[in-house]
Formats: sequence, structure tokens, C-alpha cells
Amino acid sequence: MRTLVARNTHSDGIFSTDIPALALVRYPQASEPLHVLYEPALCLVVQGAKQVVLGSDLYRYDPETYLIVSVDLPVVSQVTDASRERPFLAIRLDLDLATLNDLAVQLRLRPRRDQAHQPGLQLHQASLEVGDAVCRLLELLDHPESIPILAPMVKREILYRLLVGSGSARILQIAFAESRLSQINKAIAMLKNNFRHPLQVEDLADKAGMSLSSFHLHFKQVTGMTPLQYQKALRLQEARRLMLGLSLDAATAGFNVGYESPSQFSREYARLFGAPPMRDLTRLREMPFHLLEG
Repeated sequence: MRTLVARNTHSDGIFSTDIPALALVRYPQASEPLHVLYEPALCLVVQGAKQVVLGSDLYRYDPETYLIVSVDLPVVSQVTDASRERPFLAIRLDLDLATLNDLAVQLRLRPRRDQAHQPGLQLHQASLEVGDAVCRLLELLDHPESIPILAPMVKREILYRLLVGSGSARILQIAFAESRLSQINKAIAMLKNNFRHPLQVEDLADKAGMSLSSFHLHFKQVTGMTPLQYQKALRLQEARRLMLGLSLDAATAGFNVGYESPSQFSREYARLFGAPPMRDLTRLREMPFHLLEG
């Protein structure tokens, strides 16, 4: 697997591939902690190590483990083990929820409604079955004419292995629209689409089909933060992107993401990123571009 990833990443950064939903990652050095948004995916490290912070929880993974991301999550991501001689190499496969549901129905699997909620990130021990299927998917990059026919079948097998493996309970929660996790995901989608507007937690709870108290509890268990903290993270990450990518000034970027007070924006920005906007941007612009991608 390491050889296949190295052969298909000729420079540093995150690369989409000819196989839909499959991306490869290569970093030649450890990175600083980066605030990024993770989307539902299977993440495998094949060389080096990485850590992700969600709320107050720290997740470290390497070739011995894989990470399942079950909902959209603002996290702090950091490559911790990498060098030019042994670069960090990783694979990300976005989760196909429709295929997961179809497989679960075929297998007659159902999520337990009474199951205690777990965070939206889960670590699991790497398995030979998952690794073998991922290798066969990577091998298709050398045979592009076979990708349209074989890649969907191999990706389906990978999802099957996840459904019957050690992380099956979490994967089942992702697969079914009526699960608690999927209810929270509906509220998260609403937040992502409307984060610039004032937050009405009652509307989010209604979207999730939960009482207000139940929604607060389950949202915090899944995301590691309150709905207001989640909204702030989305706003500030987007403002950072606008300033870095479009060269907007801090006041304009803050206004574009929903802040009415420039001083409040700068204060909350510094609290999240560790420095006021201009000082933070100066530091980011001195970093290699590939280290900004998370």
C-alpha cells in the first residue's frame, strides 16, 4: 500500500485521483496544528502518523489504525511524523452513504436506537481484509481503463468490510437516515448552509426531530462542541479562507461570515487560531502551500 501511494503522489499535498471519492496525501514534514473541516470518510495512514483534536479529545493514528469520520466536523489536524526521506503518506476514501445503506439492508443490519452516542470520530485497528481491498483499489490507478467497471465493486467491498468489522456499530449509524447520528447530521447540514445567519437552536433541534434538551446532549456527544461553538468554528474557518485566498481585510471577512462587530471577530479569531487575524495570516503565508490543506 505504501508503494502504491508513493508511486501515485509525485509531489507534496492532497491529490484527487481518477477514482471518484479517493484522494491521496503526501507531506514531507510534520505540520503545525491546522483548523480544517473533515467530512465523512475512511482515513488510512500508510507511513508516518497524524493526530486530530475534536473538542477536548485527541485521536492519534498511524498504519496500525484507521479513522472513521461520520459527520462534518471542524477539527484541528496535525501531521506528527514525517520527513523528506520518509514522507507522511495517507489515503482518504469518502463514504458513500447510499451504498452503505444498500449493503446494510441486504445484510439485514439495523442500528440500535438505544445505543449510547459516540463522537463523530472513531479509531479502529487496521484489518487485513480492509487493507487488502484498499490495495486492490489503489492498483486500479495503474489500469485506468478498468476503473469505471472495477472501482465501484472494490469500494463496495471496502464498505462491506467496514460494516462487518470492529467499527460496524458506528458505520450502521451513518447508513440509516432514522439513526440518532443521521438526525444530528441533518442539523449539521442546516448549520453549514446557514452559518452566516443568527443561530436559532430551536430550529436545529426541530430539523433533527429532537427535543431541545436531547438535541443539545446528542450534538455535544457527536461533535465535541455546542451548536454555537460549531457555528463559530465554521464562521472563523471561512473568514480565514477569505482573507488568505481573496486577500480580504479582517473587518470585511468578518462581516461576510456574519460578524457585526470587528472587535468581536478579532477577539474570537485570536481565541481559536492563537493570534489576531493579521499576525496569523502573515504566519500562514510563510508556510508551504501543501501544509495549509490539512
